[in-house]
Amino acid sequence: PDRFLQMGIAEQGMVGAAAGLAFTGFVPWLSSFGIFFSNRALDQVRMSIAQTHANVKFGAAYTGLAAGLAGKTHVDVSDIATLRAMPGMTILAPVDAAETAAMTRWATATRGPVYLRLGRESGPDVFGSDYVFEPRRVILLREGTEVLLVSTGQQTARTLAAAELLGEEGISAGVLHVPSIKPVDEEAIAAAAAGVPLVVTVEEHTVIGGLGGLVAEIVTAHDPRPLIRIGIEDTWGESAPNAWLMERHGLTPERVAERVRRVWSRG
Repeated sequence: PDRFLQMGIAEQGMVGAAAGLAFTGFVPWLSSFGIFFSNRALDQVRMSIAQTHANVKFGAAYTGLAAGLAGKTHVDVSDIATLRAMPGMTILAPVDAAETAAMTRWATATRGPVYLRLGRESGPDVFGSDYVFEPRRVILLREGTEVLLVSTGQQTARTLAAAELLGEEGISAGVLHVPSIKPVDEEAIAAAAAGVPLVVTVEEHTVIGGLGGLVAEIVTAHDPRPLIRIGIEDTWGESAPNAWLMERHGLTPERVAERVRRVWSRG
């Protein structure tokens, strides 16, 4: 913890240096905007880290939509899609501080590349200080018999609030949290989806190739049923306040509940 190398905005060089450190026995943690790992330094991440299975950890901050105050160029809503297709890359997305700390401890003690997807802002606590992270595990945070809401990262907290709003309207909505995007317990997701007539994924990420794509792949392979993906449609992020962005892209609890209600009412 007392060793810190400031590499400026040279993420390609940072990743290369991390590979060298890893192969000499160190466990390097990298800290930068997620978009600079999944885009600017993608070739180095692929060639120097993923293909060599280097023991490097990415602390990818400012990911997702709620980084609009950093500017449009710094908003990354496609990193899961990019890195999920990369063999050997572990992708984790914590919902709160306790899960972030647990994931950091696990990643440091586990060999291989890990991408820890972090937001810009803090959020409400979902887990207690005794939380223990387990790779692949998905967590049912709320029971429901009519709709299953599947979410990840900080969006899970907003999705929980949306489920509560739906419950007040008589729609029984469960919430499944997916902290480990890759690897993931496919059987557990399939089993949870099989118990309801409608599955809805909610993510602070493009609907193309992210959590929605992952769940769609699993559900269609096991027990096909209606599935709605809520997230950023095929568009770029924007420079704007976070609350405005969440409302615009339908990710506030109220907008998520509204979308589910509209689909549910159509039968």
